[in-house]
Formats: sequence, structure tokens, C-alpha cells
Amino acid sequence: MSYNAKIYQPQGADQLIVADGGTVVIKDGGILEVESGGEINIASGGKITAAGTQALTIAALKVNYTTGDLDDEAEIIAAINATNTAINALIAAAKGVGIIAAS
Repeated sequence: MSYNAKIYQPQGADQLIVADGGTVVIKDGGILEVESGGEINIASGGKITAAGTQALTIAALKVNYTTGDLDDEAEIIAAINATNTAINALIAAAKGVGIIAAS
């Protein structure tokens, strides 16, 4: 019977591998610190989640308004509300994964 470790460092390598099914757990009070010049790189297809759930997609907004596009107060208010809704969704997503404080 053989055992394949889910977390390992290849011989001579300067990296730690977390294989499929492996998990790195940072216990209460533990810290993952990225020093100045360090980087967290999320590869294509990777994601940041909160309790396993990724934030919802935020719809793209119109960005090329020109003179006359917003003819009356109702259209201006609708455009501002759409922008504020998107900003609030971005804030909620950042709060959801702990990028900014929840309150």
C-alpha cells in the first residue's frame, strides 16, 4: 500500500505543493503574511471565495455617455442608481472575503 501526500515539497524545490484534495489550514490566531514585494497570484480559473462561495458577477455599466444621452431627471437618477448599485455590490464582495472590514 502506498501513500501520496496531498501537501509536499518536491526534492530541491523552492515551493510547497498542495495537490488536489489537499488543504492548507490557518488556525484561529494564525496569519499568512505576504512581505513587501511579495504577491498573491490567482491563476486563470482560480478564485477567492467566502465559505466556499464566490461573489456574484457584477454587471458592466454604460461608460460612454455623451451630451444628450440623459435627457431628463429620471434618466439621470436611473444612471446614478445603477452606478451606486454596482459600487455597493463591489463593496459587499470585498467585505464578503475580508478584503475590507464588514463594518
